[in-house]
Amino acid sequence: QAQLVESGGGSVQAGGSLRLSCAVSLSAFSFNTMGWYRQAPGKQRDLVATISSGGSTNYADSVKGRFTISADNAQNTVSLQMNSLKPEDSAVYLCNAQGNRYGAARNYWGQGTQVFVSS
Repeated sequence: QAQLVESGGGSVQAGGSLRLSCAVSLSAFSFNTMGWYRQAPGKQRDLVATISSGGSTNYADSVKGRFTISADNAQNTVSLQMNSLKPEDSAVYLCNAQGNRYGAARNYWGQGTQVFVSS
């Protein structure tokens, strides 16, 4: 059973937009930080953007001004609005959730959703 349910992604031409969403399907989970990472073939996994439960955000320099992360604390969901997409944004995007569940710190990953940007 998936713990992080991701949606969105797909193929788009350069300059286009996509929106990714991720929902935590776990009871009794309260997140401290949720975010998105990406991994292109043959490359390491890199941070894209994170958001804390208090609303603080952090972005990779390569996406600043183009991507916006938002979260719904009550629903334990996080979204990533991606505008002005570039071919180099093509990758598998993975949702991450760090928080607490039943008094223990937890770190969860989604299975990833593919984003392909054509030139």
